[in-house]
Amino acid sequence: MSFPAPPAMMGYDRSTSMFSPDGRLFQVEYAMEAAKRGWTMVGVRVSEGVVVVAEKRRTTPLIDIEHLEKVYMVDEHIGAGFVGFGSDGRVLIDYARQLAIQYRFVYGESIPVEYLVKQVCDVMQVYTQHGGVRPFGVTLMIAGVDETGSKLFVAEPSGQYISYKAHGLGQGGSQAIEVLQRDYRDEMSLDDAVVLGIRAIASVMEGKPSPETLEVGLVETRTRRFRKLSKEELKAYLEKLGA
Repeated sequence: MSFPAPPAMMGYDRSTSMFSPDGRLFQVEYAMEAAKRGWTMVGVRVSEGVVVVAEKRRTTPLIDIEHLEKVYMVDEHIGAGFVGFGSDGRVLIDYARQLAIQYRFVYGESIPVEYLVKQVCDVMQVYTQHGGVRPFGVTLMIAGVDETGSKLFVAEPSGQYISYKAHGLGQGGSQAIEVLQRDYRDEMSLDDAVVLGIRAIASVMEGKPSPETLEVGLVETRTRRFRKLSKEELKAYLEKLGA
């Protein structure tokens, strides 16, 4: 019995490290698609600092979303979040924390934001060029403040990273970006940036936003300290938006 020949592209589709004839790495593209399935996340950078706003969903009635973390502290001046596979993102966040600790131990100062992003992306890129491994199925959003000012970077599964003034990721990322493009202003205050980030997230959420379904982390340029907004602060911002 003869079997039909497999499609010409199947080998390229199954290989992590082999380019297709038209110059594509399909497994990397699939990893990017996996990241797009994550819950929506928004970042906004202004001169006064940078903010990351993440959506949290109650996928089942019994889930405790109060202890569901979407925005993480990497170092005292850097926060990060991710969309995609939670396990992959957690590993990369832990690696970023180790980098920050090692840099402080060796040099006696806090790690520059872009240097940390580059080191994390170097690891992500390695997983796109070796057989027997797969790319990380997450896109990272890393926000921080160093001596050169506020920074907002997005690191893709390919290992590429890009600096943004504002950006949206995840299932509602495209719609959130439309809000950011319409309302973002270079002269905005950090308070305005928080309001804009929450508004962009609220525009794509299925239900009404609440302090329980939002997580907001920010770093002020003045203090260079990362912190998360409390439920009381989030409630005040939502009242300001009329949500």
